[in-house]
Amino acid sequence: MAVSKKFSAAKIREAYNAGLRDFGENYVQEFAEKATALEDLRDGRFHLIGHLQSNKAQLASRLFQVVHTVDSDKLMKRLDRAAQEQGRSIEVLFEIKLSSEASKTGAAPEDIPGLLKAAEQCPALKITGVMTMPPWSEDAEQSRPFFRQLAQLAHQNGLPKLSMGMSGDFEVAIEEGSTLIRVGTALFGARPKPANALS
Repeated sequence: MAVSKKFSAAKIREAYNAGLRDFGENYVQEFAEKATALEDLRDGRFHLIGHLQSNKAQLASRLFQVVHTVDSDKLMKRLDRAAQEQGRSIEVLFEIKLSSEASKTGAAPEDIPGLLKAAEQCPALKITGVMTMPPWSEDAEQSRPFFRQLAQLAHQNGLPKLSMGMSGDFEVAIEEGSTLIRVGTALFGARPKPANALS
């Protein structure tokens, strides 16, 4: 999956024309501003890979085919209700927090069975897998234990998709079973700086 956050709709179209079909975005509002210009990319699939706040569930359900960051039954139910209202079905992955970093979000591993039970009451959602973000490190091997643990959790809970691995560690993620790698910098280059950033 090509992580296109902070890149323009024109850059996404360029990548699409080169053959890419899956694109990851971190911010609901940012993608909302690009979505209209990309409506004609009929077989493009847009994934939300950033944290989803409950109050953005309605908008997210209109914009994305896949959401990787569901971490509570409350959020799941809100997303399901919004999708039902629009007559849509959304693929969902549970975000699982495996590191102790305060900045990371996600459900605890032991919450997965409860989330799956709650999902039985969410007919507009198709639960297909799990996602995690290991602590950042320049050494890709530092991510391996987290990827391995996620793969074990997915297997234990009968979930086929594993969203893990980014530009710096995707090779290790693939070795540990990743089915969805999230690659931005390696495809698009460095992200543009905000207009007000110091040069």
